[in-house]
Amino acid sequence: MNTLGFPILSAVIFFPLLGVLFIALIPSDRPRTIAQVAFWTAAIDFALSLVVVVNFDATSAAFQFVEARPWITLFGAPVITYKLGVDGISLWLIPLTSLLTAVAVLFSWGSVTHRVKEYYILMLVLCTAMLGVFTALDVFLFYVFWEAVLIPMYFLIGIWGGERRLYATLKFVLYTMAGSALMLATIVYLALGMSGQLGTLTFDVQAWYQVFIPPTVQRWAFLAFALAFAIKVPLFPFHTWLPDAHVEAPTAGSVILAGILLKMGTYGFLRFAMPLFPLATQELAPVIAGLAIVGILYGGAVAFAQRDIKSLIAYSSVSHLGFVMLGLFALNAEGMSGGVLQMVNHGLSTGALFLLVGMIYDRRHTRLMRAYGGLWKVMPVYAAFFLVVALASLGLPGLNGFVGEFLILLGAFQANRWWAVFATFGVVLAAVYMLWLFGNVFFGPVKDPENAHLPDLNRREVLALVPLVALIVVIGVAPNLFLAPIQPSVQALVDRVNSAVMVMR
Repeated sequence: MNTLGFPILSAVIFFPLLGVLFIALIPSDRPRTIAQVAFWTAAIDFALSLVVVVNFDATSAAFQFVEARPWITLFGAPVITYKLGVDGISLWLIPLTSLLTAVAVLFSWGSVTHRVKEYYILMLVLCTAMLGVFTALDVFLFYVFWEAVLIPMYFLIGIWGGERRLYATLKFVLYTMAGSALMLATIVYLALGMSGQLGTLTFDVQAWYQVFIPPTVQRWAFLAFALAFAIKVPLFPFHTWLPDAHVEAPTAGSVILAGILLKMGTYGFLRFAMPLFPLATQELAPVIAGLAIVGILYGGAVAFAQRDIKSLIAYSSVSHLGFVMLGLFALNAEGMSGGVLQMVNHGLSTGALFLLVGMIYDRRHTRLMRAYGGLWKVMPVYAAFFLVVALASLGLPGLNGFVGEFLILLGAFQANRWWAVFATFGVVLAAVYMLWLFGNVFFGPVKDPENAHLPDLNRREVLALVPLVALIVVIGVAPNLFLAPIQPSVQALVDRVNSAVMVMR
């Protein structure tokens, strides 16, 4: 068990709340100071997350930096524990969360002008809740963090969102809570059922891994967990809340939503549904892979039909997350490694795309493609950033998106060659709608006189984009730096699923 001698994961999770305390003490009439405190809090938290990465043993599949303390006891015995840990599956999601939070806060300096204190407090609380999701090793603790994410996101969209923000917020919360309620009931049922074999009532997921769950129970429990996670992904046909939430959310909210919140669903499959219910995973893998392929093609086709740039990127997320799900349920090391890496890739590329859309919206207050044209001549720096990110999103070799999609298609081909054949059309669709978007916005004459004198990116906006674009290039050029820590944990999960099936046979 890798440890640093002090609770580094707790420090990473709860450091943003220290920033919340400082912001609460700052007068509301000092918005710039509030924004600076929020940014430096997130930036320092990102630095703390790098301590985890640097000290992580990339050769081990075990959970590292484990912290465990009793939280809720019953008759003197700990029932729910405050237990944290990280493995290769969750490793990169931790710095991704704190980095995108810092970038979103930095961007917000120029776009959030009312109720500034409340806005940045909610951003930092959201960061803590998301980090808790990716590190909790107690199922009940995971559920607490999972639900806690809803509260700040509800207010971020509901207060600082667009004209239809209340509708989008209500739809987002109702969809998520519907799946979560069923998951909670299943968690309690499983804990009570396992107590006989374990000799105690516990929600420790590592203890649950040691218990054999009957096949019938596995099927129903998997479906209950899968519903909650599929809504969050969102897996087709549970995706309908996503476009509304994205379009109505403030830019920073869209960055966090696409970059991190959607990964909570795919992470939930990897950490809980698949290892706890391996027989059901094998049985239902073709169904989920089929839904993933439908999502890939549907998301790509609908994205091409959009005229609102933000809506196009929102539907592209349905397609990209379909690739992630396809890789995970190929149930082999290649597909699953590609899926885990693509979770990070999508966070970087789509997060950057939403930032870029927010930057042009702040200047023109419209997201319609027909309002633009010829921006390459007017905003060359902006156009260059947009080009790199768009090429990464469509999977150009040498950039991050290619590596993940290649491994996913390789794993899908090994599982079922027709999966890979149909999914490949999603790659073509991504090239079509991204190049079509880029051509309409940046090429041709400057049609609208209002666009002729738009200011190019300022230093703050460049600073927000540089780390994302740098990582897009680094992952594309040196993918093994990021794949090496992932692979031992992925192989252990693949072996667990396959060995459970062999035992039953």
